Amino acid sequence: MIAAVERLTGVEWKGQGTAFLVALGHSGTHWIIGSVLVLLPFIRDDLGLTYAEAGGLISVFHVSAFMANVGSGAVVDVTGRRVLVQVVALVIGAGAMASAGLASGMAGLVAAVIVIGLTNNLWHPAAISYLSLKFPKNRGYALSIHSLGANFGDTVAPVVVGFMLVWLSWSDVISISSIPVFAIALWILLALSPGDKVERAEGKVVGMSLADYLHGLAEMVRNRAVLGLCLMAGFRSMTQNGLLVFIPLFLVNELAAGPVLLGFGVMVLQLSGMISGPIAGTWSDKVGRRPVVLIAMILTTLATAGAALVSTVSLFIVMIGIIGFTLFSVRSVIHSWLMDLTPRTHGGSATSLLFGTQSGLSALVPVGGGLIADAWGLSVVFYILAAIILVSTIMVSFVPDHGSED
Repeated sequence: MIAAVERLTGVEWKGQGTAFLVALGHSGTHWIIGSVLVLLPFIRDDLGLTYAEAGGLISVFHVSAFMANVGSGAVVDVTGRRVLVQVVALVIGAGAMASAGLASGMAGLVAAVIVIGLTNNLWHPAAISYLSLKFPKNRGYALSIHSLGANFGDTVAPVVVGFMLVWLSWSDVISISSIPVFAIALWILLALSPGDKVERAEGKVVGMSLADYLHGLAEMVRNRAVLGLCLMAGFRSMTQNGLLVFIPLFLVNELAAGPVLLGFGVMVLQLSGMISGPIAGTWSDKVGRRPVVLIAMILTTLATAGAALVSTVSLFIVMIGIIGFTLFSVRSVIHSWLMDLTPRTHGGSATSLLFGTQSGLSALVPVGGGLIADAWGLSVVFYILAAIILVSTIMVSFVPDHGSED
């Protein structure tokens, strides 16, 4: 069995453990924001918010995530302390999550969400560049496991939160939910930090002077392929994050789903991505990144538009299962594509550029979609999200499918 897994993925068994542990950390960051998204309808009802105000809370998350990209990539690339940065991101994010449950109003929630957004995008440059350096010949697979962790966090959070809401208030739920994230941070610190210290001592950890970093950064931002990929990913992320906000709202407010059924529906969305992610990542290592991304995004466009036509809970859950399978399958492929196009010394900053673009564009969707939903209904939002990812699909054809030398 072990030999079969190693042969299929191209990664030895010990390396699998490293990839899955980093993926577990990624699940922690998504557990945090996934819990907030599932609690959003109940926060909205408790505080008497409009759709625009509820969406605005998530826009704050994306704006703060965007701001985190200003320095997070530089910290990762200059210091080379990729494991330590991962641990710090989890600890501070969990602390902010715990504090959200103590907030007495909108101001406290906004403050907590700002910190959550900052730490969420502090995680990605460290983790993605760490895995890219660890597995240079199997980036598609390694980063698909990293994305699988995101789907795992987003899958488990709705179910656990949905059941907890039966007995507890949303404020109690969000505070209690911070505990697993602290535990994951401790596990990563104990398991990966010793190896990271050995590699630093042997000169294997990539760090550099500030002058060398700035020179390489200037070269990277002039790379049209990198910029084109980031813009394409940004439009795709607009649809992804819009769906994460408005699917729970649609289930509760349009289809009258209760908290348990809501949790199950969002779980299906994420579970589908858990299945498709490693398949797409491994496939992209063999056939290239562009064809995998193009096929998946065409199907996502059709499924997103189709979801707006559904009027029953069961059929809507089927539709979002299809969306999850196609939409989340390409997340790791896009990350691998970026690492292919980027010098190995600037993986953290390239990731910051990608996630900065995604966060900046995604910030427009929750509040903008909320205004549209208030005026014309939630179904119209789904049509607009389908149009946005259609634009991203068209852009895929213009990004070169080749890598830089490592």
